[in-house]
Amino acid sequence: MQAKGHYSGLKVQGRAFAQIAAFHPEITALRRDLHAHPELGFEEVYTAARVQEALKQCGVDEIHPGIGKTGVVALIKGQRSSSGKMMALRADMDALAMTEHSGVAWKSGTPGLMHGCGHDGHTAMLVGAARYLAETRSFDGTAVLIFQPGEEGFAGAKAMIEEGLFDRFPVQSVFGMHNWPAMRPGTVGVNPGPMMAAADRVTIEITGKGGHGAHAYQTVDPVLVAAHIITAVQSIVSRNVRPIDNAVISLCAMRAGELGAMSVIPGSATLVGTVRTFNPQVQAMVERRLSEMWSAVAQGFGASAVVTYERSYPATINTAGEARFAADVAQSLVGAERVVRDLEPSMGAEDFSFMLQVKPGAYMRIGQGVEGGVGSCFLHNSQYDFNDEILPLGAALHASLIEQGMPV
Repeated sequence: MQAKGHYSGLKVQGRAFAQIAAFHPEITALRRDLHAHPELGFEEVYTAARVQEALKQCGVDEIHPGIGKTGVVALIKGQRSSSGKMMALRADMDALAMTEHSGVAWKSGTPGLMHGCGHDGHTAMLVGAARYLAETRSFDGTAVLIFQPGEEGFAGAKAMIEEGLFDRFPVQSVFGMHNWPAMRPGTVGVNPGPMMAAADRVTIEITGKGGHGAHAYQTVDPVLVAAHIITAVQSIVSRNVRPIDNAVISLCAMRAGELGAMSVIPGSATLVGTVRTFNPQVQAMVERRLSEMWSAVAQGFGASAVVTYERSYPATINTAGEARFAADVAQSLVGAERVVRDLEPSMGAEDFSFMLQVKPGAYMRIGQGVEGGVGSCFLHNSQYDFNDEILPLGAALHASLIEQGMPV
C-alpha cells in the first residue's frame, strides 16, 4: 500500500515523496543558499563545492568533479546490480547576468547576477533525490546524477559530453526537468517529441557609405538598408515556412552611428538576432533564405552585407518511449489529471538537447506557479524566485524515475 503525503498543499502519492518531504527544510535551505550565491556558466565554483559537500552527506557511492570544467557527477548503486542498467538524471547549476529585484531574504548577494531561471531549485531537487536514493537503494542498477554547468548560453551539456560524460558513464537513458511558472504546483508536463526549439544566432554587418545627413544622396545609408532588411526577413516565416511548421525570426538589436551625431549618416550598421526552429529542414531553409535575402536587399541599395549564422543549441526532442515512461512515473505520483502528456512545445531553447542527441531520454516541465501568487513570475525576470513548495515533488519525480526504470 502506498503512503500518501500532503505537504504544503501538494497531494502526492508514494513513499519517495513522503520520505523526501521529511527533509524538505534541508533542501530548501540548500536552495536558498545557492540562490544567494549565483554564478555564471563554468564559474560555478561555490555551487559545485556545495553540491559535493551535500552529496557526501547524502552518502552517495562516488563523486566525480571537474567534468565540463565545473560539472559534478555522482553515482549511487542500487541494492542490486544484476540488471547492469545505468540511468541518468540531470540538473543545471548556473545563474544569469542580471540584477535581482525580488526582495526575498535570500536574494542574490552578488551584484549583477541572479538565479532568474530556477537552476538553484533544479540542483536542490536532484540533491534531494540523491539523499533518498542513497538511503533506500530500492533499484537494480546504477543511478548517475549529473550536475551540469553553463546551461545559459555556454553549452555546458556539450562540454560535459566532449569530456567523456557518456563514455565514462554509459547510461541507457537520461532525464531532466525544468520548473514552469505557467503551470500550477503539483502538475507535470511532457510530450513525445519537440519540447524546446533550436536556438541560432544571426549577425548581419552592413557596409554602406557614410556622409552628411543633409546630403544623403551622396551616401549609401546603412540605416535605411537595415530597416528594409528587418522588414523583409519577416516574410520568410509567412511565405517560406509551411503553416504546419514552426519558426521565429527576431532581429533584436541594432547598432549604427552615434546618438549625439544627429546629422551624420554612418558608414556601417550591425543587426543581431535569433532564429528558433524545431525541424532541421526548416532550420536549413531559413538559414539559406536569410543569406539570400540580406545580400539581395543590401545590393539593391548599393551596400553590402556579411551574414554570420551560428547554430547554438539544437532542438530538444524527447524520444517517444522515454517520454511515455516519464509521464507514467509522474502519473504514479500526482495522478492522471495532473499530468499533461501533449504539452505544447516552447520556442525557448535548452542545452539538454545535446544529451538527447546521443542518448534516449525526456525533458519535463514541473509546475510551480500559484495563480497570481508565489512562483508565478516568469523565467528570466528580475522578480523571479523558485517556488520551494515543489522541491519534494521534483526530488521524488527524479527518484521515482530511477526506481521505476530499474526496478528491484
